[in-house]
Amino acid sequence: MTRPSARYVLPEFTEITSAGRRPLDPYAKLLEERIVLLGTPVDDIAANDVIAQFVHLEHQAPDRDVSLYINSPGGSFSAMLAVHDTMRYVSCDVETVCLGQAVASAAVLLAAGTPGRRYALPGARVVLRQPSLPEPVEGQASDLAIQAEELARVRARLEELLVRSTGRSARQVRADLERERVLDAREALNYGLVDRIIPNRGATRTAPDAG
Repeated sequence: MTRPSARYVLPEFTEITSAGRRPLDPYAKLLEERIVLLGTPVDDIAANDVIAQFVHLEHQAPDRDVSLYINSPGGSFSAMLAVHDTMRYVSCDVETVCLGQAVASAAVLLAAGTPGRRYALPGARVVLRQPSLPEPVEGQASDLAIQAEELARVRARLEELLVRSTGRSARQVRADLERERVLDAREALNYGLVDRIIPNRGATRTAPDAG
């Protein structure tokens, strides 16, 4: 028997309010707290889900912050860019928190949070990685040249985003992307990908570095 994907099947619980009982799932409860969770690979489905929640929360309360919790192995650059641009488009400040891992494109989203509001839990893992083609490329020489040009453009855009978010030089970011770079929470802090290491939720409102 094939099990349903955990991505689409969520446990439900009942919340008792003054208006009576109402069924909720964990994502609905997070949305009430203005928390958006990116806990899957970054693809078009995940990007659309995150974008829809950002736009909804901005419409609901444009002056209140939104938190983006990230535990993702990375994925599509174009899907990441859609989320990244939305984070800048909405009027809300977007706090980012890495719990688990933020790999490749997910690391870019982590670093793109509102300055001073980018956090990592102590056990977090952040990975910088240069973009690559999703599958073997076949075709004529002209087709391969087009793919190579597009990959170079994506690489340049990725470097630009990391330079802007981390304050590192373009030369250093370019060199760091030549090989996969794995950072623990402390190294991610030193690199400029996050602003603080937080052992608990309350620490976001206290010392600049609770790590």
